[in-house]
Amino acid sequence: MSLIERISLALADEPPHGLLPGDLIEGHEGETRLAAVLVAITDRPAPGLILTQRRDDLRTHAGQVAFPGGRIDEGEDAPAAALREAFEELALNPTLVRLLGETDPYCTVTGYWVTPVVGVVPPDMDLTPNPGEVADWFEAPLDFVLDPINQRCMSAEYRGRTRQYYQIDWEGRHIWGATAAMLVNLSRRIGLYP
Repeated sequence: MSLIERISLALADEPPHGLLPGDLIEGHEGETRLAAVLVAITDRPAPGLILTQRRDDLRTHAGQVAFPGGRIDEGEDAPAAALREAFEELALNPTLVRLLGETDPYCTVTGYWVTPVVGVVPPDMDLTPNPGEVADWFEAPLDFVLDPINQRCMSAEYRGRTRQYYQIDWEGRHIWGATAAMLVNLSRRIGLYP
């Protein structure tokens, strides 16, 4: 069974115990800001994962590696928002995405409940970063980012507290924070690794 088939089957099952719920920072309690991201998996024998590198001069999450995504607008559901945002950020044609389903929501430190929407895309697409938001994009090997051996638990001080987060390093790129946590959750959900 391929990795993509395993993910598709796992999304139809109940989530396992031990998923990371997120880390809501004080001051954001009671807020229900919703967002969605597209977990775009390339359809190739060794699937990849499309990720963006945000611009260094953005007001929030500057320079971070992220899934394409953003707020869910009025009247949208998570898949529609994820597809719209991927088009806005990378010119990723939504008609080329075969949706597999949604996976486990994750709460960011800034009070967003993010729903990862998993989809399969053709390999070697001609993607064009939106210069207002995205500095670059890249494709990382899916089996690498989902392998717990590559998911390092780190800690840092944030607003007077020591907080733990995950980081995945691939070819000089640091995938960390909410993006890495959502990958850890996907890895745990599919149960491919201990």
